[in-house]
Amino acid sequence: MTKATEQAEWLSETEMAAWRAYIVGSALLEHRLNRELQLSYGLSIADYEIMVRLSESPQHELRMSELASEIAHSKSRISHQIRRLEKEGLVYRRECPEDGRGVLAVLTEKGMTKLRDAAPTHVAGVREHMIDLLEPEEQETLAKIFTRLTDRLRSLE
Repeated sequence: MTKATEQAEWLSETEMAAWRAYIVGSALLEHRLNRELQLSYGLSIADYEIMVRLSESPQHELRMSELASEIAHSKSRISHQIRRLEKEGLVYRRECPEDGRGVLAVLTEKGMTKLRDAAPTHVAGVREHMIDLLEPEEQETLAKIFTRLTDRLRSLE
């Protein structure tokens, strides 16, 4: 046993219930949203999120490292996903003109069209499987909780 596990403060019944509800609920939600995008558009939820981030960026492009950071993926995972999206003609890579060392991921017109087609399905799924199940105050609380969690975990990197 490590010192950390010897001193661990075990979860109370309420804390364990919250943790397990989060683990199972978030996994089921991601699986459902992923399945809906896969069946209708051949996109994974990770592909969709990459395309959304690119679509929201100036000139529809982002440095690969910035993209990885924004969606909390490793650089190698982003590279793999971008490679797959490139094969489908949805994105392409180019050198960063500012420094020549960086690489930009760029959303193509075909990618933007596919994103526009898939977005209503994804948003409807998010609404049906999560948003509409929550009261407005719960939505605000959830946003505060996960913003705090994200900020904390990013500060540890």
